[in-house]
Amino acid sequence: MEEVKNVVANENFDWNAFENDLGVYDQPKEQITEAYDKTLSNVAVGEVVEGTVTAITKREVLVNIGYKSEGVIPVSEFRYNPDLKVGDKIEVYVESAEDKNGQLALSHKKARQLKSWDRVNEALEKDEIIKGYIKCRTKGGMIVDVFGIEAFLPGSQIDVKPIRDYDIYVDKTMEFKVVKINQEFRNVVVSHKALIEAELEAQKQVIMSKLEKGQILEGTVKNITSYGVFVDLGGVDGLIHITDLSWGRVNHPEEIVSLDQKINVVILDFDDQKKRIALGLKQLTPHPWEALDPNLKVGDKVKGRVVVMADYGAFVEIAPGVEGLIHVSEMSWSQHLRSAQEFMKVGDEVEAVILTLDREERKMSLGIKQLTPDPWENIETKYPVGTKCTAKVRNFTNFGVFVEIEEGIDGLIHISDLSWTKKVKHPGEFTQVGADIDVVVLEIDKENRRLSLGHKQLEENPWNGFEAQFPVESIHEGTITEMTDKGAVVALGENIEGFCPARQLVKEDGTTPKVGDKLDFKVIEFSKATKRITLSHLRTYDDARREAAAAEKAEKRAAADATKSTVKKINASVEKTTLGDIAGLAALKSAMEAAEAKNAKKAAKEEKAEE
Repeated sequence: MEEVKNVVANENFDWNAFENDLGVYDQPKEQITEAYDKTLSNVAVGEVVEGTVTAITKREVLVNIGYKSEGVIPVSEFRYNPDLKVGDKIEVYVESAEDKNGQLALSHKKARQLKSWDRVNEALEKDEIIKGYIKCRTKGGMIVDVFGIEAFLPGSQIDVKPIRDYDIYVDKTMEFKVVKINQEFRNVVVSHKALIEAELEAQKQVIMSKLEKGQILEGTVKNITSYGVFVDLGGVDGLIHITDLSWGRVNHPEEIVSLDQKINVVILDFDDQKKRIALGLKQLTPHPWEALDPNLKVGDKVKGRVVVMADYGAFVEIAPGVEGLIHVSEMSWSQHLRSAQEFMKVGDEVEAVILTLDREERKMSLGIKQLTPDPWENIETKYPVGTKCTAKVRNFTNFGVFVEIEEGIDGLIHISDLSWTKKVKHPGEFTQVGADIDVVVLEIDKENRRLSLGHKQLEENPWNGFEAQFPVESIHEGTITEMTDKGAVVALGENIEGFCPARQLVKEDGTTPKVGDKLDFKVIEFSKATKRITLSHLRTYDDARREAAAAEKAEKRAAADATKSTVKKINASVEKTTLGDIAGLAALKSAMEAAEAKNAKKAAKEEKAEE
């Protein structure tokens, strides 16, 4: 206030002229305006110029570019640069000299975009470290604002260790390196991992130079996969393969270790050039085979847990890291091909007998069928020849039926031993798999574990009675059940069949019968040894026709013989007589000889027709 009080008014100043714009300066107004404009920069709309940050508020950033007024830029355009402060030089794009409010309109974002592509290419060429703002998540990684360009940050390039939560990186400003640019599609890929790897590379060289096989180190579980565990040894990673985690079976590494767990590992092998380190965990403890009971021997019973199943058998863990194989053939005395899954499953507690034991090769074979007696040991007393029992059909072959009398005891019924009378072409016509069938023991082969069985032997041989029932030349009614190229199968009764050849099958009217027809058949052959009856339908009517023709022929021959005899008698008794008598006798003889010749010719013609 004192300064204001001490101000002395200029007595020569013309206030009236100032108010009325009549000129109050010694120089002309145009000259004064020109001098003022020279103190301001010329602003060209659409250009990128450099400005100075003069003020920063919560919403706006004020920038001076040397114009008569300062430009205002939204603070959101500076999210990539949280360290922005008053006095910083920045590039801005002049949108307009005056907006509707008379304010200079600037944009930092557009300025960055105009020069961003050149900046990005330059950063790639010079391998520069640049800053970027992580805007959001996307599939497979993150979107990063770099110089106003949306660049892609793959998930694998965020850090050297696997990222479990990507969201923690959103809205963060980090340093990156440009690793790839697609000029055609203007795609930019950046990496933060590359910066870390560069720092770690020096550490790796130091660590790798100090590594030795057999060395025990402490590390941190960095990543767990299905095939193993990656361990951070302090700047360099090593892999514990799943087989080196435990002496026992491991389905997944998560059963043994967990993420971020600190564990001691032993170095098994390493490659300086490839920077690969093979680690082991189980090697820190003694091998379980070395701790196995030395008194354990073949024939001893052991207990264990099924850890792995396969079609050919089951692996049983009798101690951690000590396993034995039970082959499927050692699970049952049965000789049928079966899957091991029918007997047990993973996790089952089982008891078994040691069959083989090789401590040097660390192999063991086990069996569970040995816990029960071998059914073939007393087969002669349990199932002697002639024993009748019921068996279950297990399988078919073209030559017979395989059946199971009990678990472990199988036998074969040959196809010829299924029926006395029925011609069985395939066992499937007689029975079916899974069905029960009555059998009798015919033969025992203990050495090869084979039984010969029969089904038809349960009944008496009916062919003994068939011989008297179906003698040769006897005629029987039969039904055609099957037609073949060679003839027909004929059912003569409930349990007896015969065969009629095709040439013997023709009906009297010349037609061929069909399946289901009932006809008379004559037995033309009977074989008890081969169990075969040969039939003929043709003979049933052709024989009668032939017999009638033969009778007629015999009758005619008898008449001819009688005439011949009469002539001979007349010739013998004739004496010389008158010429007239001799002529009459000659005429009679000629007539009789002509009649005889005619009859003989007719008989010959009929005989030929019969043939």
